Amino acid sequence: MLLTRRPTARRSADGPARPRSAWWHWRKARPFWGGLATILAGAEICVIPLAPLKIMLQQGIAGIPSVLLGLVMIVLGLAVWIAPQYRGLAGVLTVLLAAAALVMSNLGGFLIGTVLGILGGALMFAWQPLPAAVDSAAPEPPTAESGTPTDPPPAPPHR
Repeated sequence: MLLTRRPTARRSADGPARPRSAWWHWRKARPFWGGLATILAGAEICVIPLAPLKIMLQQGIAGIPSVLLGLVMIVLGLAVWIAPQYRGLAGVLTVLLAAAALVMSNLGGFLIGTVLGILGGALMFAWQPLPAAVDSAAPEPPTAESGTPTDPPPAPPHR
């Protein structure tokens, strides 16, 4: 039996042709990978204090900063997905929190959370939005190369 590909239903001209295309456009319009690395780093830093005592290096009240640092990092990762214009501030704060987690949170989630946090913060800070597409229907301004005069012709000399 041959497997054939079923035709996909097309959407209207207003929406994207496929859900995968919509996902791609959404992902490209924000610092997706930086946010994902930051969320994973925050989750790693949050989970370590909840581990059994044999795995944890610190316990008791000292575990509260770990959970708080992890939660703030998760919020920063989600924030750049929702509002990409705050990528610079969120990137710098993420790197600072990841460095603070190294001291305050079981070596920053056994270094995994710190490394992921620094990587995520750097990716968020370095991300730039795609440039706006040039509208081809808009007329171009006349230039000297196109043969269209850009300046009015000089006035004739007075006699």
